[in-house]
Amino acid sequence: MPNGKQAKRRKLRFTKIDYTDDCVTQQQGGGMQSLKVSDYMNPQPVTFAPDMSIESAVMRLLQTGQRGGPVVDQQGQLVGFFSEQDCLATLLLETYHNEQGTKVGDCMYQGAVVTVAANASIADLAQQMTNNRPKIYPVMDDSGQLLGVITRTDILRAIKDHCQTLSPGKVSVAS
Repeated sequence: MPNGKQAKRRKLRFTKIDYTDDCVTQQQGGGMQSLKVSDYMNPQPVTFAPDMSIESAVMRLLQTGQRGGPVVDQQGQLVGFFSEQDCLATLLLETYHNEQGTKVGDCMYQGAVVTVAANASIADLAQQMTNNRPKIYPVMDDSGQLLGVITRTDILRAIKDHCQTLSPGKVSVAS
């Protein structure tokens, strides 16, 4: 009998991407090392301020379709990360107590936010993302300024583009 996680996986519909052997071989040979985070990041990410109301933050997430984003201070320095999960926990508590007024800074993740440099390799970041890491990485410059964000979807697009460049017409996406 499958456990709950296995049963859940069977219900999901996956998109299958078939790559040619040449693409895989070339990737292992270091071809993807030349792909940089800066080439595939979103340079205009959804950001939040610590003093933004949770209601405004939720509206911003819903309007943009993002799952979360960096929290930056007035100088553009990263001070935390705000996600859908943070919203859910806070909104449930506010609704239960019939209260409002929580700010992003009250419920954002304030620990060491995992970030990536703009010149980092897509291949290295893809490997890092396979280890149950964040789904969204803030992309930072050397001085700690936010340059953008990169997501797992952006990484998949980079890999697909790379393989199509190596073997045009041989990469097919089937559902």
